Amino acid sequence: MKILFTGGGTAGHIFPIIAVVRELRKIGFKADFFYLGPKDEFGSVFLSQEGIKMKWIMAGKIRRYFAWQSFLQNIVDILFKMPIGFFQSFFYVFLLAPDLIFSKGGYGSISPVIAGQILQVPVLLHESDISPGLANRFLSKFTPKVFISFPINQTEYFSEKKMIFAGNPIRKELLNGNKEKAKELFRLSDEKPLLLILGGSQGAQKINDMILSILSGILTDFELIHQTGEKNIQQVKEEAKVVINKDLEKYYHPIAFLTEVELKHALKACWLVISRAGSGSIFEITACQKPSILIPLPTSAQDHQLKNAYSCEEAGAALVLEEANLTPHFFLEKLKYLFSQPEILQKMSQRAKDFSRPEAGKIIAEYLVKYLRK
Repeated sequence: MKILFTGGGTAGHIFPIIAVVRELRKIGFKADFFYLGPKDEFGSVFLSQEGIKMKWIMAGKIRRYFAWQSFLQNIVDILFKMPIGFFQSFFYVFLLAPDLIFSKGGYGSISPVIAGQILQVPVLLHESDISPGLANRFLSKFTPKVFISFPINQTEYFSEKKMIFAGNPIRKELLNGNKEKAKELFRLSDEKPLLLILGGSQGAQKINDMILSILSGILTDFELIHQTGEKNIQQVKEEAKVVINKDLEKYYHPIAFLTEVELKHALKACWLVISRAGSGSIFEITACQKPSILIPLPTSAQDHQLKNAYSCEEAGAALVLEEANLTPHFFLEKLKYLFSQPEILQKMSQRAKDFSRPEAGKIIAEYLVKYLRK
């Protein structure tokens, strides 16, 4: 058996694929696993660690904001990258002859799915967000079923008959964190409530800037693990040296990117998570039963992060602060208020447990096996 996975290449596509592959192996399903998509150094490291064989293609995307640079990039992508990517995809799908294609969406999945459709390979999709991206809206025409992360009555666009409410697959290993290991890894003082800031795999510049502007104020009352993003780490460290009072330095722990091991221990030890509102982050945080403050990316396609975040807030598992209305001192006061009302944090933690669907990867894996054995 061969299963070909495809997606856009971000962590939001890669980590759910890894979660599904792990669950397939846990239930004893024997198959060769391949990934076909745009080249991504971040993704290649994690996929190779899981023994997933990778094939890279060119992939173009349509930028929907107007600027001369984006206009020219769209022309290049439409006339060159997309056609080349399709022929590459057709070649690899023909050569690999997979029994099934599982798509996580994103612009990088379009050519592989179309190639699979032409070559009569069955296709199944997973949609992470309440509001599907353009790729999955288009590709849903070629599949009998779409796995969704949020409830059917909240998820937009797809036919009810096609949707299977599974949740967003998470790496279940994240549920096995240890507070003592976190203390060792990050050299935590354990003297104050611990906050964890997640800006996604690329970091979040606006969140970084806000945190730095009130860093001493935060560290007066809290200890902080701050995932900055690889490209931001040096700048954040340099600015932090300037703004932090010397006696507070031991409470600040900036890190470029949290590995799976680091993340699971940080999630276990922290009292509250501050994060963007990508579906992957939301479901990892809630599965670990952590209350959160979600700051949706305002430029996300179809406002999907905003819709994801408010779904989590309506369930009582998170507090949403929109970037447009967010000022550093308002954020700091909101933090202090939450920690002055421990019953609110306790209730959010319980609601997070109710909201999460940690078995999503297993549900999808079992469905794939049944589908292939029909």
